[in-house]
Amino acid sequence: MTSYDFKGQTAVITGGAQGIGYACAERLARDGAEVVIWDLNGDKAAEAAANLGGRSEACDVSDWESVSAAAAATGPATILVNSAGIAGPIAPIEDYDTEAWRQIVDINLLGTFHTNRAVIPAMKASGYGRIVNIASVAGKEGNPNASAYAASKAGVIGLTKAVGKELAGMDIAVNCVTPAAAQTPILEQMTEEFVDYMKSKIPKGRLVEVDEIANMVAWLASADCSFTTGGVFDISGGRATY
Repeated sequence: MTSYDFKGQTAVITGGAQGIGYACAERLARDGAEVVIWDLNGDKAAEAAANLGGRSEACDVSDWESVSAAAAATGPATILVNSAGIAGPIAPIEDYDTEAWRQIVDINLLGTFHTNRAVIPAMKASGYGRIVNIASVAGKEGNPNASAYAASKAGVIGLTKAVGKELAGMDIAVNCVTPAAAQTPILEQMTEEFVDYMKSKIPKGRLVEVDEIANMVAWLASADCSFTTGGVFDISGGRATY
């Protein structure tokens, strides 16, 4: 396995108590980063951080005051991995609950904006930073009956491209990854039929492993990612068509 030098760096991982976020935290910690897990479930975050020798902050990414408080408690970070997110209900657009639609966008998209906004000033001050936003192949292609999730992840892609351009003159890289469905607790929010549908769209014929995503994130979070910014990196098993 390729290793990177993250010693002396602080990495904030949102949604890091489980799933993709935890895999990313584990991968960065293995190469020397001090990981700080921000998660809505404070108890799970504390447990995950203890396993990795890191720190944790209970944080609701959809609430700017909560994010701002977590950032102040954490101190300057050189790495941010945005993994906090929800899938929400599966329903056709005419039946989609309006409050559920808003909640998905608030967590997945507004939450990504909040966390980027919170860490970038310190990155600018230090002249260095790496941000990796976890989007989804659904943000590129859409999934029927999951309009809120697809729209929110498309927004994460657009936000990444915009912020990457804003900071392109500095050594602060902002990129995102667009995974296919992974075997994580988020699948518990979906019907078995919908999971089977997503799997059927993947030419490799399987779900992506969280460690495979974490390996891609590790490079994007490293100093080796020195020229690429505002990029969208597929890890979709051949599903993505553009």
